[in-house]
Amino acid sequence: MTRLYTRKEFIRTACACTGASLFFFDSTFSNTAAQGSKKGKGIRGTVFRGDAPDKPWKWSIEARYYEKKGKDTICLLCPNRCYLKPGDRSVCRSRVNIDGKLYSLTYGNPCSIHVDPIEKKPLNHFHPGSSVFSIAATGCNLRCLNCQNWEISQKRPEDVAHGELFPADVVASAIKNHTPSIAYTYSEAITYYEYMFDTSRFAREAGINSILVSNGYINDKPLIELAPFIDGANINLKSFDNDIYMVLNGGTLDPVLNTLKRLKEAGTWFEITTLVVPTYIDDPDMIKRMCGWILKELGPDYPLHFSRFFPNYRLNRLPPTPVSQLEGFRNLARKEGLHYVYLGNVPAHEGNNTYCHNCSKLLIERTGYTIAKNNIAKGKCIYCGTQIPGRWAA
Repeated sequence: MTRLYTRKEFIRTACACTGASLFFFDSTFSNTAAQGSKKGKGIRGTVFRGDAPDKPWKWSIEARYYEKKGKDTICLLCPNRCYLKPGDRSVCRSRVNIDGKLYSLTYGNPCSIHVDPIEKKPLNHFHPGSSVFSIAATGCNLRCLNCQNWEISQKRPEDVAHGELFPADVVASAIKNHTPSIAYTYSEAITYYEYMFDTSRFAREAGINSILVSNGYINDKPLIELAPFIDGANINLKSFDNDIYMVLNGGTLDPVLNTLKRLKEAGTWFEITTLVVPTYIDDPDMIKRMCGWILKELGPDYPLHFSRFFPNYRLNRLPPTPVSQLEGFRNLARKEGLHYVYLGNVPAHEGNNTYCHNCSKLLIERTGYTIAKNNIAKGKCIYCGTQIPGRWAA
């Protein structure tokens, strides 16, 4: 697919810029888009009519993955397969059909940038204690009722405060801030795929890691193209029930399972997070089936994080997840044979720590996002010499 660069984009992405600043934008603008009807036989995707620009907005770039149907377009980036007539906007609100071409509106327009500890992603087996340069643009291809970052994930690019930071500038900023990794995070990185793809290529050339934090709702071809430039990932496996996925998240299960298998095939290090939402994700039998699938298809060594839910967005009526339920799921997962199972959003709990799967000795002690002790040397347990799966400092 031919990609179009607007105005200064080619120059700015070709030349690394020094002195890029660190900033954070808080998005508080309202979304006035009206939800339209589903279009196209066998094509799932709700589009937004009448709210799209009639010409490329700011640094808009032609999408990498789409199919033309006359003046109509079908987005092929994710399983939603949004069928868009001219002027229609995709489910993720970040892609628009302009005169028969599909454009991404998020290129070089981050709405949030911050330096985080890698453990916040969460990644516990990827260079623990290191920092990561985190960026986000608006949009998400799911509609989670419990979204933590709905102020940006459920907005259009032009409806939030944003800056300009092009791929080479992102890498230069990571270097300036002494962060060995860049994370595509906060909202849904898949929706700003072109921005992430080009940034990750610049990062690879500069020796900077790229971290994908995602719902994993992506089609095969774009994932296979991206995977060689992704060093680590955290994928949200939101449940192990297709009906729950539809109701709670507005998506389906199988594409996420496929993403996990593809990342394994690509040799990408990844960890899995499941947010335990009361009344939705509270069935031990479902968790047991999920762990069984992970063990069979992925093996025992990819960490699984059970994260505590707190009332937010459209589920503010629900209580926080009981810590005892998280502990029960952790014990269940370990009994099923998973070697590394963690608890998230429960500070000062032993479920934050890393223990050797062979000798059970404490390897990494965590206090919040801070590393208190690290007993892994050259990727091995210092007590029994067992190789610990993950990516460790040399």
